[in-house]
Amino acid sequence: MTKILGHGIDLVEVHRIEELAERYGERFLARVFTETELEYCRARKRRWEHLAGRFAVKEAVLKAIGTGWRGQIAWTDVAVVNDPLGRPTVVLGGHTKMLAEQKGIAEIQISISHTEQHAIASALALGE
Repeated sequence: MTKILGHGIDLVEVHRIEELAERYGERFLARVFTETELEYCRARKRRWEHLAGRFAVKEAVLKAIGTGWRGQIAWTDVAVVNDPLGRPTVVLGGHTKMLAEQKGIAEIQISISHTEQHAIASALALGE
């Protein structure tokens, strides 16, 4: 039987992500987002809303895992990838993947929503 091992939620102001990108440029974007995430968002009409949503996912996932931003965790360890139907899914990598496995987390389900001003994400860490 699958159990909820953790839940995380995060809310981001879209303009903050845009301002950080304008201030720090590609360095900020490359540090926080994978190339796949950047390609997806840049192809969208409202790219800043999509980027803010992915930023919120990264925060929500780490809250669900129960680690926060510490140690060897990198922003790009948490990647949002859309399945063939367009549903966002999470792919973990690096140290974050190892920590999730140690905690018995087999899957992370996410939900993202955004408006012009805000992006919100919820993450459920699931295991046996």
